[in-house]
Amino acid sequence: MLERYFAKYEFKAKYIIGASDCETFAVNEILSRKELMELHSLRLGYSEAQGNPSLRKEIATLFRNVSHDEIVVAVPQESIFITMNALLNPGDKVIVQVPCYQSLCAIPRAIGTRVITWSPLKTNEQWCWDLDFLKKNVDKSTKLIVVNSPQNPTGSLFTRAEFTEIIEIAKENDCYLLSDEMYRLLEHREEERLPTGSDVYEKCISLSGLSKTFGLGGLRIGWLSIRDKTVLDTIVKLKDYTTLSNSALSEYVALIALRKKDTLLARNLGIIRSNLQLLDKFFTRHTDKFNWRRPNAGSVAFVETRLKVEIDSFCEDLVNKKGVLLVPGTKFGYGQNYFRIGFGRKNLPDALELFEEFVNEMKGLGSVGCDLKCRY
Repeated sequence: MLERYFAKYEFKAKYIIGASDCETFAVNEILSRKELMELHSLRLGYSEAQGNPSLRKEIATLFRNVSHDEIVVAVPQESIFITMNALLNPGDKVIVQVPCYQSLCAIPRAIGTRVITWSPLKTNEQWCWDLDFLKKNVDKSTKLIVVNSPQNPTGSLFTRAEFTEIIEIAKENDCYLLSDEMYRLLEHREEERLPTGSDVYEKCISLSGLSKTFGLGGLRIGWLSIRDKTVLDTIVKLKDYTTLSNSALSEYVALIALRKKDTLLARNLGIIRSNLQLLDKFFTRHTDKFNWRRPNAGSVAFVETRLKVEIDSFCEDLVNKKGVLLVPGTKFGYGQNYFRIGFGRKNLPDALELFEEFVNEMKGLGSVGCDLKCRY
């Protein structure tokens, strides 16, 4: 649903402000002249299925209690697929924090599990998740809890106390936890950063990678940290039937990028903080049309509309008239009143000007644009 929507518009629209990744880098912005010369002599044979050892050692520096032998390097989407298939069987009970990236729900359902969705509570100012709901629905029959923090699409972040309680709930019921941490390191206040799930719970599998936080989605490099040896072995065997091994070129560039992670992160966080100030002002000007719950982590926000329009029609009209792409909340299975906006890219200021033109043109027509389908 989400990826098919991007396939339709992503390479046609001039401005992609529904995307969740940060501004990307060119190869020559990451590799020095010396490193580029080393790249010229790189052998293009198969790499190790679990991932290049040097890369896994570099990834392991992001953890306290995870060794490089407990890292599996894989495409992020592939990581979700093989993890779910390693853990789950038809009839298993799975609880998934929603709204979420589609495969976190879709793959368990395709396997034949019973998926219980854990939806947010909403206040005017923030998104939050009811831990009492989790406690009531997790029991000894629960095989897996799936969480995502910093969260896509809401931009919310568990507090340390909440995350600790989720870990304790999983431990008490002896179930696995899949912690999607693709936006970790993009906390807007560093002191709010959570530990990686696999550092604090042996049955937690943490998912991360270079696509979102680092803006290096074209490398197709992500990783799983897995301390449960049985699950680790199963995942590595399943990877033999997906990609088998990763691109040697991508692994080399990924290694260099991670060695320079502080520089890359500083630039991306700078873009995020600057863009958030613009969004604060934009939504303050349009409080009659939108409810802005300011995110506290990551590069996306989930915005509620007060307009009496179908959100799909609203977003399609925007991209067709102004070349600006948002993502309607329906692509996250979340109804007609929300859209995702991303603020990790440099061109947001230009896109926001066109978005505001669109909104102001609607104002002249009443609250509903003439090409938009009304919702009654």
